[in-house]
Amino acid sequence: MHKLKHSILSIIAAVGLMAGCSIASADTSQANHHQWIASWGASQQMPRESGVSHDGFKNQTIRMIVNPNQGGKDVRLRFSNLYGVKPLVLDKVLLAHSATGAETVPKTGRMVTFKGKKRTVIPVGREISSDSVDFEVKENQDLTVSVYTHSATGPTTWHPLSKRTTYVSEQGDHTSENQSTSFTKGFKNWFWMEGIDVAAKDKKTRVIITLGDSITDSYGFTSNPNRSWGDYFDQRLQEKYKHRSISVINSGISGNRILRDSPIFGEKALDRLNHDVLEQPGVTDMIVLEGINDIGQDPHEFDSSKIIAGMQQIIDKAHAKGIKVYGGTLTPFRGTTIANYFTEEGEKTREEVNHWIRTSGAFDEVIDFERMIQDPADPKRLLPAFDSGDHLHPSDAGFQAMANGIDIALLE
Repeated sequence: MHKLKHSILSIIAAVGLMAGCSIASADTSQANHHQWIASWGASQQMPRESGVSHDGFKNQTIRMIVNPNQGGKDVRLRFSNLYGVKPLVLDKVLLAHSATGAETVPKTGRMVTFKGKKRTVIPVGREISSDSVDFEVKENQDLTVSVYTHSATGPTTWHPLSKRTTYVSEQGDHTSENQSTSFTKGFKNWFWMEGIDVAAKDKKTRVIITLGDSITDSYGFTSNPNRSWGDYFDQRLQEKYKHRSISVINSGISGNRILRDSPIFGEKALDRLNHDVLEQPGVTDMIVLEGINDIGQDPHEFDSSKIIAGMQQIIDKAHAKGIKVYGGTLTPFRGTTIANYFTEEGEKTREEVNHWIRTSGAFDEVIDFERMIQDPADPKRLLPAFDSGDHLHPSDAGFQAMANGIDIALLE
């Protein structure tokens, strides 16, 4: 799973990278009393060669905003040091309800502990789950996670496209402050935050993971930070099944491919599948919308049989875990402004892959995203009203059309 990490960050080997990276509860006695289900998540990536992810933090508080898709009264947080180069020390973590910007709602803060202690150390290549926190999480209500780390973190494990501002303080521990005064910098990234889980309300839980690239990661929308097609779909499900525990978890990585790793766009879907989907708490379903970058990115993959074979491996691995798999057709990209991305040969490949998705019967169900947002007058292009402007990524309206076009009956 970590071939890319070893080849790019050779320094990791020098500090003793641990091969294991499974998600393990920090408090198994509490975990045995809960059926944990994922309520929010973000796929983790390796740091860049420069910038904030490379520089890391020292004696600072990092305040991150997340939007859970499932409520509950018992919650745990998951943190990752998969791609760090040194042990990550979290000196203090505080969970609170969000107010405006970096502000939190007074008197809502709760200390997060790990095996009963507020301070924890996450080894290189590992992850950790917090103890259960008695804290009310409401569906689609923003939460603030404030992390204080005293020693220098070094390069960070992160998710580059958060669409939410993460606030970074001046020197010191400011986790308990409700005000925003001490938080002087902002970044559109999440750092170390891999997931938030809640105790299931009932036994008929559904956790739907959306495995994809930038169209799933929600590159392109502008008006609201919680408006990916997965967010819109989650809202539809919550309205339909008000008394069910259902969450839609975004496992999109911008630029990601099925067949090829990238130091910028993450491990290929085939390698990150286990961690980002199959090992997520309570996962029952997966929607796959990936493959357009295999076609469009250099080096291009124009052999549709290879992309199809990759999709089949994803399906087989998920089915082996009892997970239902929905195949999303690849959306139009003719005329994209991204240089060297669209080619006629690539368009032919996309159509061959979509034909297989629709007709092979390999997926449990098919979600025809292409037909939802294509231009009827020119089906190989996005409908202008659904186009973010680069003729590849949908707009806000396009994301909503994708979510609205999914037949909820498929999930029944």
